[in-house]
Amino acid sequence: MASLLDMRRRIKSVKNTQQITKAMKMVAAAKLKRAQDRVTAARPYARKMTAVLGSLSAKVSDDFSHPLLDARGDDNYLVVLVTADKGLAGGFNANVIKATQGFIKENVDRSIDLVAVGRKGRDFFKRRSATISEEYIGLTGRGTANYSDAVDISKEIIKRFTEDESIDKVFLVFTEFKTVLSHKPVIEQILPIPREEAISGAPDASAESAEYIYEQPAAEIFGRLLPKQVETQIYRALLESVASEQGSRMTAMDSASKNAGELIDSLTLNMNRIRQAAITKEIIEVVSGAAAL
Repeated sequence: MASLLDMRRRIKSVKNTQQITKAMKMVAAAKLKRAQDRVTAARPYARKMTAVLGSLSAKVSDDFSHPLLDARGDDNYLVVLVTADKGLAGGFNANVIKATQGFIKENVDRSIDLVAVGRKGRDFFKRRSATISEEYIGLTGRGTANYSDAVDISKEIIKRFTEDESIDKVFLVFTEFKTVLSHKPVIEQILPIPREEAISGAPDASAESAEYIYEQPAAEIFGRLLPKQVETQIYRALLESVASEQGSRMTAMDSASKNAGELIDSLTLNMNRIRQAAITKEIIEVVSGAAAL
C-alpha cells in the first residue's frame, strides 16, 4: 500500500496537470473563436467562386484548352494532406490520417505522392516510407492561417502540375469544421478543375443558369481565375483545419480536466483511508500498551 506521503505527491502532481489542461482549454477556446470567425467569412467566397468557375468552364467552347482544366489520365495522384503541427487534440490528426490511408488503400494500383502540410501527417507517413515530395511545417501552429501560405503552396502545386505531365490529379485532404464537437475529414479534387456544371449543393444555384458576357478573351480570364481558385481552396482548407484542431483540442482538454478532477477525488479518498488506518493503528498500540501496564 502506498504511504501517505506518496499519495500527497500523486495528488499534487495530478493537480498541476489539471491546471495545465485547464489553461490549454482556455487558450484553445480563444483561438477557436478567431478561427471560427475566419472560416465563416471565407466559406461564402470559396463556394461562390467554385460555383461561378464551374458554370464558366461548362459554357466555354470545347476547343478551349487550359492546363488546369484539361483532363488527364488516372494513374498518378498528388495528395495534399493538411494536419496539425502539435498533438493533444483528441482524434483530430488520427481521423484525417486514417482518411488518407483509406484513400491510398482504395487506389493501391496508382502512384501517389504526398505533400504534407503539418508535422503530424509528415511524421506519420515518413515512418511508413511513403513518398513525401514537399512538406510545409509551422503554418497552423500559431492557431491561424495566412493567405500568403496558401499562395505559396498553390504556386508550387500548380507549377508541378503544369510542368510535370506525370501528375494526373491533385487531391486535397483536410478536416472540415462543423461544430466544436463535430469535424469531418474531407477529400476533394482540386486539379484538374472539372469542366462541368457548378458543384451541386452550392448555396447559389443561379450560377448554373447565368449567362456571362466576356470583355476579355477566355484565356486571360481563366489564366487569372483558375490559379486563384486553387489558392482559395487551399486557404479554406487551412482555415477549416485550424478551426477543427482548436475545437478538438478544447474538447480534449476539457475531458482531461474532468478526468483529472475525478482522479483527484479518488486519490483523496484513498489518502483519507490510509490516514484513518494509520490513526486507528496508533490508537490500538496506545490502548494495548496501557492494558499491558
